[in-house]
Order: sequence, then structure tokens, then C-alpha cells
Amino acid sequence: MIDALLANAAILVGVVLILWVISVQIDDVSFIDSFWGAGMALVAFASWMQLAQPGALANLLLAMTAAWGLRLGIYLLRRWRAEGEDKRYERMLRKDREKGRFAIAALTKIWLGQAVLLFLVSSPAQLGILSSAEPAPITGIAWAGIALYLVGIFFEWVGDWQLAKFKADPANKGQVMDRGLWRYTRHPNYFGDACAWWGIWLVAASIAWEVAALTVAGPLFLTFTLVKWSGAALLEKGMKHSRPGYEEYKRRTSSFIPWPPRSAA
Repeated sequence: MIDALLANAAILVGVVLILWVISVQIDDVSFIDSFWGAGMALVAFASWMQLAQPGALANLLLAMTAAWGLRLGIYLLRRWRAEGEDKRYERMLRKDREKGRFAIAALTKIWLGQAVLLFLVSSPAQLGILSSAEPAPITGIAWAGIALYLVGIFFEWVGDWQLAKFKADPANKGQVMDRGLWRYTRHPNYFGDACAWWGIWLVAASIAWEVAALTVAGPLFLTFTLVKWSGAALLEKGMKHSRPGYEEYKRRTSSFIPWPPRSAA
């Protein structure tokens, strides 16, 4: 299994280096966000391809990861093409760009760092697939994982669709999205991400307790980063300045877990 994971890592690094060269040529690393999901689908597929006879759980984990990752990758790639360079990455690399160090900074600060985190977060899919070569029944834990995954997919896909539709209307420019799923949580797409990967982890954990123990850091870290680091926390720092009504929206709307909105004080 170690050899298989090393092969996955080599494939991931190779693709990352190619994408890094492209980002240097176009002077923009923002499309890395679209590779976050697509890259997880890639390492899941690489794991599956190394099995002589994939079992039902291997097929299931590949399907779950690919459906999540490819949809997210396409969505974020289209958003990048429509909106251009992400201000977060522009700020992170501004000084390096001014000093002529953009290429090395893009590699060390952005691409390689995200590759390591991608490999960690996708560990339930990778180890789960590699550990399920033999036929095995889908247990109650796996069914619970599938159910949680579907909840996550619903919140992520519908939340992204509702936001894209809202932003496409010129009348909503500068306004706060507080409709649909966004009425119950300020970040339905991030909540969906977390549910999807905890669901994948549960399916992987149903194979063996060793798989559960070795991969739990993946969804734990993803949930932390979505809530406290580069997800909701970072996004909301800018929203309070660019969206005048955002503070009121925060007061009445749950931060992460969906909940009925609070009444205005």
C-alpha cells in the first residue's frame, strides 16, 4: 500500500508542476482552486487503477470522490474564467510579484502547499480504495456515510447553483445573498463540503478500524480550514467591507450548520 500511495504522490506532484508552469506563464495561480476537487478525483482514480480487482466499496469510493471533485473543479474553473484573478492570491503574492519572485513563490507558497493538503484531505478515498480490493458488503456504517455524503452534495451543489444565479442578476450587485439555503447557513457550500468528506470517511472507515484511524485527520483538517482558516473566516473578513448588509445577515443567520434564522432584535 505504501508503494501505491507513493505512486499517487508522484502523479500528483507531476501534475502540480505542469500546472505551476502554466500559472507562471499566465501570471495567475487562481485556477488552483479548481484543481482542489479535480486533484482529489485524480488520486482516487490513481488508487483504483492500481487494484487488480476493485471491490464494490472501491467502486463506491471512486464514484463518490469523482462526483464531488469533478463537479467542484468544473464549477470553480468556470468561475475563474468569468471573474479573473482571485484577490486572495493576488494579495498573497503581491510583494513577491513586485520583487520578481512570483515563480518561486507560486510554487512554494501555493502549489506545493496545496498539494500536501490535498493529499491529506483525500486520504480516506485513497486508503479506502486501496484497502477494498476484495468483495465486501456495504455495512450500516457505509450506508450512514452515503446518506451524509448525499446531504453534503445537496447543500454544496444547490448552494453553489443558487449563488451563481443570484450573482448573475445585475440587480443583486453589492447585495447579500440570503435566499434559499443561504437563509439557513451563511456557507451552505462549505457545510456541504464537510458533510461529503465525512461521508466518504465513514464509507472508508467501514472497511477497517485502521483505515478509520489513519485517515480521520483528512476530514478533521478540512472542517477546520472551512470554518476557521481559509474558508468561511477568510471570506467573511472581506464581506463585511464589500457588503453593507452583511453584519445584519451574520446576526440572524447560522455561521455553518443550517438552522432557522434568528428574529431581528
